[in-house]
Amino acid sequence: MLLLLGTVAVLVFLVGVVVVVGHFYPGDDAELLDWFPTRSPAVEVQNELDDVRQMLEAQNEMRRRRGAEELTEADIEARVRDDERWKARMRGSR
Repeated sequence: MLLLLGTVAVLVFLVGVVVVVGHFYPGDDAELLDWFPTRSPAVEVQNELDDVRQMLEAQNEMRRRRGAEELTEADIEARVRDDERWKARMRGSR
């Protein structure tokens, strides 16, 4: 029993030290952890746009092979809006 209490006390002490150091550290949390994003938000946005463009091109390539009509970005946006409306109706009907 004494070993268990000692172990819990040490863990509580260590967590308390970490919390106190984190609270009183004058810098930023990212600086404390030495963590900084590897890419800027602008690069992330551009990567997402490129991914969407590439996926749309790949889908259109497959649709051309089947003889189906190509999709545009507006078509995809309309489908997303329809899906969101359908989800909202389903949530409201429960």
